[in-house]
Amino acid sequence: MRWIARDFTFDFPRPMVVMGIVNTTPDSFADGGQFLNSGSAVDHALRLADEGAEIIDIGGESTRPGSAPVSEEEELLRVVPVIERLAKRSEVALSVDTQKPVVAKAALDAGASIVNDVAANRESPQMWQVVAGAGAGYICMHMRGTPQTMQAKPRYDDVVLEVGGFFKKRLARLAEHGVSDAQVALDPGIGFGKTLDHNIKLLSRLNKFSVTERPLLVGVSRKSFIGNLLGTSLEDRLPASLTCAVWSVAEGANIVRVHDVAETVQAVRMAEALNEKV
Repeated sequence: MRWIARDFTFDFPRPMVVMGIVNTTPDSFADGGQFLNSGSAVDHALRLADEGAEIIDIGGESTRPGSAPVSEEEELLRVVPVIERLAKRSEVALSVDTQKPVVAKAALDAGASIVNDVAANRESPQMWQVVAGAGAGYICMHMRGTPQTMQAKPRYDDVVLEVGGFFKKRLARLAEHGVSDAQVALDPGIGFGKTLDHNIKLLSRLNKFSVTERPLLVGVSRKSFIGNLLGTSLEDRLPASLTCAVWSVAEGANIVRVHDVAETVQAVRMAEALNEKV
């Protein structure tokens, strides 16, 4: 299975790809306000790359539940300078975490190779045309509603079946707009329009998505469902985040999106070594 993101190619099976998170926002749930300055954001991204991140995901708009949207202009100011500087100083793949086609295009022009689209649930031919035209990698995430509405009593008859059905339909729509399957990775959207029970069911059955024959990305780092389940504060969620990353290895996931890169790299590499002996 191959994932193509412009000049980057990831051939699976292979060791888990660790994606490091850099939020240039004042209000992201885990690190909001820490990397508003482009210099500090670049320095942090370079540290994550040194720790083993193969992809750096740069976001300029918080998508935590209830977060306020930002303008195109503001988001561009937050992400494009960071991507431009990183593209000159690092050889890792750069991803832009955005819902906006204009921001995606500017980021790709600045040196990004991947568009991480949390709004892949919406019909967005403009976004898909941007991705197709650039030959970029595309992360297709499942979400119900928007970040502002997604946690308003989400309901599913069978969350795993319904997320899998969404992936199948979305892959077909993407192909119609020139985005090949080889460009697409899938993200079940843990914490996006799901209850605690939905999140646990998705994580416990990640292997069900292998039928898509596309790389699977899992993003659970420090998320609120961990606190809801275990009663832990944001600062104390690393052990559970690492447990989920290790579980993702066993379930056949291919990419983990995390804040704590060094710790996650150690955990997943050990899990992979043990998994080979089973």
